[in-house]
Amino acid sequence: MDLNKRIDILDYLRGFALMGIILVNVGPLLEIRQPASDSADFLYWKFLYLFVEGRFYTIFTFLFGIGFYIFITRANAKGKNGYVLFLRRIAVLFLIGLVHVKFHPGEALTVYAISGLIILPFYKANKVMNLIFGGIMLFFLALFSIKIFMVVPLMLLGVAAGQYRIFENIPLKKAAVFTVMMFLLSVVGIFYQAYYAPTQFGMKSEAISLQTERFFSIGIAIGPLVSAFYAGLLVLLLRFSFFQKLLSPLKSYGRLALTNYLCQTVFILLLGNRFHLFGNITYLQSFKLCLAIYIIQLIFSCVWLRYFRFGPIEWLWRMITYREIPPMRQ
Repeated sequence: MDLNKRIDILDYLRGFALMGIILVNVGPLLEIRQPASDSADFLYWKFLYLFVEGRFYTIFTFLFGIGFYIFITRANAKGKNGYVLFLRRIAVLFLIGLVHVKFHPGEALTVYAISGLIILPFYKANKVMNLIFGGIMLFFLALFSIKIFMVVPLMLLGVAAGQYRIFENIPLKKAAVFTVMMFLLSVVGIFYQAYYAPTQFGMKSEAISLQTERFFSIGIAIGPLVSAFYAGLLVLLLRFSFFQKLLSPLKSYGRLALTNYLCQTVFILLLGNRFHLFGNITYLQSFKLCLAIYIIQLIFSCVWLRYFRFGPIEWLWRMITYREIPPMRQ
């Protein structure tokens, strides 16, 4: 493993995951009103819960596990105590999360920090054990649709992926077979979930409530399958230089993942206050808002990395972790 070289595909995947996460987070942050039945807004709401909700945070969580493994491995290889540095790193992440949760109650950083502590003993565990244990744990937790507890097995699978070094040299044939398999399973899962999609809101009916609850729980359960398909498809596309160039802003977006994740909340709340959007915006309008934030953040990320090595929050995170001031300029 190259001790300093970034693995580009991971940055692409982080950027891709962030673009999906904001589409879901904007709803509760702006207290979006319930869509009217049989409206375009209602169709977009169903699209979100069929193709976005529970799909992108899964990728982001999995990548945290890979990053966990790479961080400790590279630190140890440089003669440093990777465990101590990692503990310091997640302590800082937890503190950032404590501030962030004041503004965004559904934020993930505190959960990631705690989960990172839980999976720390698995760093030296056998990669086969991590893969099997993580897979079994994820399977059963997904069956019960316990979203928050799925974070630990997803991270553990990320650790296993790091141990197998699958993102450093991905065989095209294996990646294609994996992606096709995940596509077929995703299609079955999404059709099954869509069968329980509510047809209307506002009616106080036990049958409709149970149907909607079933719709949500199936979505959580199949989330890892759809996420795996999305990730596999992106990996395949990035085998071609055309898509590497076309999607290069995603790589910059992903390199500034922590900064952009926090700033998504900042933008949403600032715009919500400035234009009185709380409770006064539809789901489709929130999508347009997200598009505007995409444009701002993608441009910022690309321009920033022309001159600087780290994002502003990443630089601060790194400085506290290593207790030294890292060079910022390129």
